[in-house]
Amino acid sequence: MVPIPGGTSPMGSEDFYPEERPAHPVRVSPFLLDRAPVTVAAFARFVEATGYVTVAERTPDPRDHPGVDPRVLVPGGLVFTGSAGPVPLRDPSRWWSWVPGASWRSPEGPGSTVLDDRSDHPVTQVSWEDAQAYAHWAGRRLPTEAEHESASRGGAGDTVYAWGGERCPGGRHLANTWQGPFPYWNTGEDGWPTTSPVGTYPANPYGAVDLIGNVWEWTADRWTASHPGAVASPCCVPDDPRRPHTGPEHPRDAFVVKGGSHLCAPEYCLRYRPAARQPQERDSATTHIGFRCALDIG
Repeated sequence: MVPIPGGTSPMGSEDFYPEERPAHPVRVSPFLLDRAPVTVAAFARFVEATGYVTVAERTPDPRDHPGVDPRVLVPGGLVFTGSAGPVPLRDPSRWWSWVPGASWRSPEGPGSTVLDDRSDHPVTQVSWEDAQAYAHWAGRRLPTEAEHESASRGGAGDTVYAWGGERCPGGRHLANTWQGPFPYWNTGEDGWPTTSPVGTYPANPYGAVDLIGNVWEWTADRWTASHPGAVASPCCVPDDPRRPHTGPEHPRDAFVVKGGSHLCAPEYCLRYRPAARQPQERDSATTHIGFRCALDIG
């Protein structure tokens, strides 16, 4: 783990997507954060030690999916399949498919495997519940949205990207994102058309890698459509803000994911930025969402 210093940090942005507004300062206490997303190898050790079965490997409960034919409620996950050519970018079903048998062991479905050739890549096809289970086993927790954003900024302040104002300074890719026209042609210009081994790209000033790009990362915070309103006085800057899940649990409850992924493209998902945020249903398991853990200091 790497130490993330406490202090006041910008959160949100006024310049991009509505859910990032309003921009406002937050104070975050010092904490420890996993240097990298949890890898396939690390998750395999957890499963071996505990016998844990992920959400994607369980048969969905028909009561959680009213109106759906029970015969199609089988274990599986969402897989990015792309498209054969240009498609309207308002319909994600053009490039995502539900694949029976997809799981953290076989992210793209039966026949795909990561245990041998992608063991050092971030684990995917893990739901919020799975991430929580791993964190509990490891004696850690998921980071809050504010902690993740503060860490990804790396002390750089209110910059567009984690490393400054340019997406590819000097033509150099500093995170694993999509290159080419989305969703039908990823040129793989940076060498990685899908996930990449953790640490392939440079660490930020705090020593953390892949906080931006590669895979989205689950946080501990329940989704809200916008940030709270800006405070009127510096004395009232939120301290360690958290939006925990409260009330009856339901698989469709949404939580915040941060950091963007290898599928983020400028024309569709310009979210490989510290301020970017997105909702994800807690029972979702996909090929572009992973997680890392945090730990309180003291």
